[in-house]
Amino acid sequence: MCGIALIVSGIRIDTSSLPFDSTTATPTRKSEKLLFSLDDLKEALRRRGPDSFGAKKVLLQLLGQNGVSSFTVEEDGDAADGAIETAKLHFFGATLQLRGINPLVQPLTDASGNVLVYNGEIFGGLHLASDCNDAEFLLQTVGECCSCGSCATDRCVECGKSSIAGVLSAIKGPWAIIYWQDSSRTLWFGRDAFGRRSLLVHWPTVDDSTFLLSSVSPVSPVQQASEYEDHNGIGCLSYWEELPCGIYSVHVDASKTSGYLVGEVKIHEYTNSMLNELIKWERISVEPSSEDLHTFCHKLSLGQHAKHQPSSEAVPNKTGSIQPAIPMPAHILLNALKESVLRRTSMYTVYQAVISGIRQEKFFPVAILFSGGLDSMILAALLDKCMDPSYEIDLLNVSFDGQLAPDRKSAKAGLNELRRVAPSRKWRLVEIDADLSDLVFETSHVMSLINPANTYMDLNIGIALWLAAGGDGWVSDANTYDNDGNHVRIKYKSNAKILLVGSGADEQCAGYGRHRTSYRRGSWLGLHEEMRLDMQRIWRRNLGRDDRCIADNGKEARFPFLDEDVIRLLLNIPLWEVANLDQPSGIGDKRILREVAELLGLYEAAVLPKRAIQFGSRIARESNRKNFGSNRAANQASAGSVTIHRKSNFC
Repeated sequence: MCGIALIVSGIRIDTSSLPFDSTTATPTRKSEKLLFSLDDLKEALRRRGPDSFGAKKVLLQLLGQNGVSSFTVEEDGDAADGAIETAKLHFFGATLQLRGINPLVQPLTDASGNVLVYNGEIFGGLHLASDCNDAEFLLQTVGECCSCGSCATDRCVECGKSSIAGVLSAIKGPWAIIYWQDSSRTLWFGRDAFGRRSLLVHWPTVDDSTFLLSSVSPVSPVQQASEYEDHNGIGCLSYWEELPCGIYSVHVDASKTSGYLVGEVKIHEYTNSMLNELIKWERISVEPSSEDLHTFCHKLSLGQHAKHQPSSEAVPNKTGSIQPAIPMPAHILLNALKESVLRRTSMYTVYQAVISGIRQEKFFPVAILFSGGLDSMILAALLDKCMDPSYEIDLLNVSFDGQLAPDRKSAKAGLNELRRVAPSRKWRLVEIDADLSDLVFETSHVMSLINPANTYMDLNIGIALWLAAGGDGWVSDANTYDNDGNHVRIKYKSNAKILLVGSGADEQCAGYGRHRTSYRRGSWLGLHEEMRLDMQRIWRRNLGRDDRCIADNGKEARFPFLDEDVIRLLLNIPLWEVANLDQPSGIGDKRILREVAELLGLYEAAVLPKRAIQFGSRIARESNRKNFGSNRAANQASAGSVTIHRKSNFC
């Protein structure tokens, strides 16, 4: 994982061809003036990538009618022979190295003058050796690509080489990239189709012509007064925007009419047809016929009868995967989720263990953001099946109400159930306790991380995620008791660098209350449309924010439920077998995941209702009291969606 950024100056960027609302990508708009230094940006990136930091510049010189020349130099370097630069591309990369056997410093360059900063993981689609680093492999692969820039397919029809869009479209896994292809004088940038890695953009505006890309915002706009507010008191557009998912290019050339460099931003389609189908999010079977419902209800009655009986149809094979005589959707999904977790944990090398000086048997590479709810319990049980039994597994749980928060209670109950289904595993529940009255600096800091999100709900979720990912809490000493016979807690900080997160489960399996509302209003088609909307906006509403808050601790979030194969499988399952919202909460919502939990022996977790982190941790309650006076007043004001136009009372 990396923190990556680019600052482009001296090039007139044309965004007129982008298919966005013209108010979000036009040089005539105004945005907040967000003043920050290079040191501010570097510090924000270093928090994401604590292992190494680097910077390089590509200097461009206008040569009149002869075109453009370029020089790649170190950060403090200048153009060759004292030439005067016309434009500059300033690349930054801070690395948390999780793959490869040799130390790596980004930005990466090659002999052809290409420059790459990459934040992502290649879990499939492209073949690389297990000891290979993703970024090194990708630099070599895109370095061999066609340079015409107009290829609309995987391969160029003229030269036969792979296209850059084709290579990026083939990647299975999360990614954000900034790449300078020197031979064509083209800047490429973008993020994966679901936005699992953050990439913010500042499009050039009338008051700030600089073009910026960054994994994170270094400064919170709430801390700086905007000079542009309309008569209604509503501020102008944020300095940063979430870059919409896609592959973009800017070909830099000399203006035919003026003495400056110009570049038009173009967006390229993903060339992978299967990926494009996932983006459309069309389900094969949405509305059941009466016969479908009759068959499904019959299956349900049989399942309820045999729920807790030993199954003669589902027998584990040598790998531990369940091989049913009849391939029920839940069995198939279980195997797909297990493969997803395995992909996200098995390619972890000993690199981190070696450089941190920790003996391998004492190094805990993977932890789980853990509420004890359905999604995190499934991930914990699957991780147990994928990791060597010698490892302990950290379960990170945050509470703003000590032992009384719902998520703390369910986490302890979940720990007991995990110990029952996996008694040989050493589980470590890390209790991260927080008090909002103590979070002055932290709240201001998280405000910069959630930017451009700016509601109290985003802030509450961001603080909870940021604290949980930090892993700084307490664990119970099973051998020590206090006077009341309770386990004594000792201070502990998780050093896991990979965090498994349950994002995507609710969106794909009808876990939100609004899904039940959509089903009541529009039946199965209404439910499907609401779920599709959630999946198609998850990059903007959730994943960028969550990635920034988790990565700020030098941890990498991985999302097993958002694996491409898992998404495709769930779309191939009839909607009525994924969820049945005629049934009560805790039964019909996310029904297929509840069946997966039962297959894993997690019978208590299988009936738990959905509870969002801001409510389960009770940060929303504390936030409401501080910012609105009471929960009742907050509810009347619809506090979760209220935009923060001033400094929060947290501060």
